[in-house]
Amino acid sequence: MLTDQHILPVVRAALIEDAPWGDITSENLIPVEAVATARLVAREPGVLSGGEVFAAAMRLTSEAIAVTVFVADGEEFERGTMLAEVSGPARAVLQAERVALNFVQRMSGIATLTARYVAEVADTRARIVDTRKTTPGLRQFERHAVRSGGGNNHRFSLSDAVMAKDNHLAVLTAGGRDLTEALLEVRDRLSHTTHLEVEVDRIDQIEPVLAAGIDTIMLDNFSLAQLREGVALVAGRALVEASGSVNLDTVGDIARTGVDIISVGALTHSVRSLDLGLDIDLDAA
Repeated sequence: MLTDQHILPVVRAALIEDAPWGDITSENLIPVEAVATARLVAREPGVLSGGEVFAAAMRLTSEAIAVTVFVADGEEFERGTMLAEVSGPARAVLQAERVALNFVQRMSGIATLTARYVAEVADTRARIVDTRKTTPGLRQFERHAVRSGGGNNHRFSLSDAVMAKDNHLAVLTAGGRDLTEALLEVRDRLSHTTHLEVEVDRIDQIEPVLAAGIDTIMLDNFSLAQLREGVALVAGRALVEASGSVNLDTVGDIARTGVDIISVGALTHSVRSLDLGLDIDLDAA
């Protein structure tokens, strides 16, 4: 859940980055007594995320700014929809504009893209989940945006779960160690509450991994035929995650192989910000 504890430090840092010694443009062009009313308007359809982040950027710039958000995170909207309204000192509104827009545009872009992936797998059991391919410092925001779009979150950090990938397994089995025995030793060291996931890139790795009692098996860059074979081999003994070569053209077919989870790095690492605009009216009276 995205709370003020997550929002405020990040937004403060962004505002300081953008105006470390104030906004000299607004301070020199805009009368101190000027009041502004601004409307956040959608230039294209989408799914909103980051409404409270947008509001925080305004309010942290000036306590005199009032913000009303009309569309909740996770709600769809059409082009031309007024998403929020801002009123207060014109200098402060103009100073906060870019930071506020940057956050809500990126987060809404993630939510909108996620919703498209979720729609593609709606007739299957598969969940769409994100990855750790997030913008450093913005993981909480971007993970929230994925949830706004109807997706789910993978492990939040390296501290949350054990996820053994190909490089881990190469080190773990160095010198010819048996894969199952090595993973069983790992399982014995873990708390009963710690999730253990293992990535495989070949069909013949599935049985040795499952024999260690793992929780999730990731089938990485498997073909559709291999995914179907892998799901049949696992036969419910672990959750099955598909990863690699996932896009909007392939995700539906991947989901229909019977996998439980599809991880999509593109949700956060190559998303396009949504086109939202802030229409501002100034009143010097």
